[in-house]
Parts: sequence; C-alpha cells; structure tokens
Amino acid sequence: MSIVDADGNALAMTTTVEDVFGARLMVGGFLLNNELTDFSFLPEIAGRPVANSVAPGKRPRSSMSPTIVFNRSGELVAVLGSAGGSRIIGHVAQALVALLDWGMTAQEAASLGHVAALDSRLELEAGTVMEQLAPELRTRGFPVEVRANFSGLQIIQSSPQGLRGGADPRREGLVLGE
Repeated sequence: MSIVDADGNALAMTTTVEDVFGARLMVGGFLLNNELTDFSFLPEIAGRPVANSVAPGKRPRSSMSPTIVFNRSGELVAVLGSAGGSRIIGHVAQALVALLDWGMTAQEAASLGHVAALDSRLELEAGTVMEQLAPELRTRGFPVEVRANFSGLQIIQSSPQGLRGGADPRREGLVLGE
C-alpha cells in the first residue's frame, strides 16, 4: 500500500505471506507465511553450496521494493510499491521510469503493460502493446513468453495540483483521498 497523510507523512509498505493464504495454516487467528519458497530448494548444485539454501539465521530472498522518492530539496515526489513476487522489482522500476522520465501520471504508470526479464527469458504481458514486441524479439534470438501479468502497483504522485493516485487495474486496489 502507498499512503500520504494530511501532514505529508508518506508510507510505502509491502508485506507478504507468500501465495494466497500463505502456508494455508492458521494459528491463534494469524495465517502462517510460506516464505520458505523464497529459499533455494537445493542445498547445493554441482557439489557447491547454494548461498540461498535453507539454514538457521538466513533471510529469504525477496523482491519486495516499496519505494519513496524525494527530489533534491527533500520534497515528496512519489510513493509506490507492487505485488507480483519475483516481478515486483521490474514493476516498480518500470513505474519509476514512466513517472520520472516519461512524465506519465500515477494512473498511466500503474496501467502500463509489463516486460520482465526472468532467468533466461523475457516475459511480455498478454493483451497489452508489449505483446506486439514478441515477433521482433524472437527474430533477434530472445526467448519470449507472452502471458498474463497480475502486478499490483499502488502509486501516489506529488504534483503542482496536489497528490494524484494510481491503482493497478489488474488487481484489487483503490485510490482514495480528499
């Protein structure tokens, strides 16, 4: 979630239980998370230990990247974050480029089609202009997968007219403000 209150305090918060309903276990009214999926399932590969293997004292890898942007004068520019697992960093980075470099509004940035570079393939969001890139990218030798994408960008952007919000149309989310 992204929040800016009446006093100008800003919050970008991302939280997860991993997957829908986490581990699907509830204890004392709380869902248990399933963050073990953010560790490597293999303790070693080719005889070498994997840095992200499950072990005491380790933290799971995470792509959560709630972001607050200030200008050089310390004034709030934007507050944003997204759902989307390993694709979160790409969603947030694309939204930042759209806001800061391309001058898009928060809603325009939240609604953009997505491109994700995952492992050795490119993912292009089906049903968006990004899908049209697939033939040329394949011609150039890129392994491309066209698929649905369910990001969850929530963006608040500061403008001379005040705060503007954007909620990702792919998921639940709502822009509220006075």
